[in-house]
Amino acid sequence: MTEPDFSFEQAALALGHSRIAGVDEVGRGPLAGPVVAAAVVLDAARIPAGLNDSKKLSLARRDALYEQIMAGADVCIAQASVAEIDAHNILRASHIAMVRAIAGLSAPPCHVLIDGNLVPRGLALSCEPIVKGDARSLSIAAASIVAKVWRDRHMVDLAQQFPGYGWDANAGYPTVAHRSALAALGVTPHHRRSFKPVHNILYQD
Repeated sequence: MTEPDFSFEQAALALGHSRIAGVDEVGRGPLAGPVVAAAVVLDAARIPAGLNDSKKLSLARRDALYEQIMAGADVCIAQASVAEIDAHNILRASHIAMVRAIAGLSAPPCHVLIDGNLVPRGLALSCEPIVKGDARSLSIAAASIVAKVWRDRHMVDLAQQFPGYGWDANAGYPTVAHRSALAALGVTPHHRRSFKPVHNILYQD
């Protein structure tokens, strides 16, 4: 398996782009919680060793890299709420979170590397969608780590307020335990009503 490298960033630098951001989101699949995006502009002289797609890293490794990225890069984390997911759809909400993360950086990037095959609507910047970008670009890999660690920690916090659903372990994804709890305990304000398992419980009559 190849690991992410800096080739996409170097190609953009060669075209005269001086400030390149990697962007990724996490949380499209869960039944509960927001969708979270991160935008990261790495300092080429301070790139943490071992950056990779967050799904390929252990919890301890993600946490360690998160701290290094936050300390050495320009980072913004943004989210789209459950209400926004239900009002639009999960893809549109993911893109809203991405646009917010890019807008929240300390200065606008010249070029944006985006995980996926689509550019978010309304993004008036030089953009490059990269399929499986979190496994190919170091900047996107960094964004994937930041978004996942932040969202997982957020779901641990929500699990304290709404015990029983196992969000501290499943991060809101539709595990067997989560779906059983949903049937037994009902729907919380953090559940996505537009998602079928939640919708079906609300409207089972």
